[in-house]
Amino acid sequence: MIIVTTPMCKEIVKLAGLDNFKINKHPDKEEGDLAILLSESKVDMPSIPIKLNTFSQIKESILKVSSYFYENKIIEEKIEINDILDIFKKYEDQGCNYINFDLSIKENNHNKKVKVYSKFLKDIIQDVGCEIVQDNFDYVVFPDYLKSKVIELDLDDSNLKFIEIPTHSNTSPNPIIRANERYSILLDGL
Repeated sequence: MIIVTTPMCKEIVKLAGLDNFKINKHPDKEEGDLAILLSESKVDMPSIPIKLNTFSQIKESILKVSSYFYENKIIEEKIEINDILDIFKKYEDQGCNYINFDLSIKENNHNKKVKVYSKFLKDIIQDVGCEIVQDNFDYVVFPDYLKSKVIELDLDDSNLKFIEIPTHSNTSPNPIIRANERYSILLDGL
């Protein structure tokens, strides 16, 4: 079976236990039997869509992909949750300090009202405990590619705090490092 993945998902495929696969930003341009890609992407070939916005989504994605590979005899040994926790521990030791943030972060943010300008950022905002609202907000969180649109809104409240989060092309392709960077920017801005 030929597996094709995108650059943003290649680390998940590796962590799920597969060494031999193709990488292409546009999987349909490759000869392949299965694509592993972000859930918002679409391809013509059969695919496994995954989400990589939060650390729990990253864990779930590794387990999902590894289980598929194991059940279809693509790998001999399935990755278990303890294996993922060991991987995360190595990243923590290298400075990824938001992988296992404690409940105090959620408690500190529970009363913070946030306007969010992207679906992928909503997952992160909810994970850190903020309330997502459309009106009467104190924070505006947006992806870098929407900066000009957010600035054009001319929100007249000088008390508003704007938090710009980098997207795929402006951050690490490694989902664990990317998530940690986004959490860090968000939590520093709240």
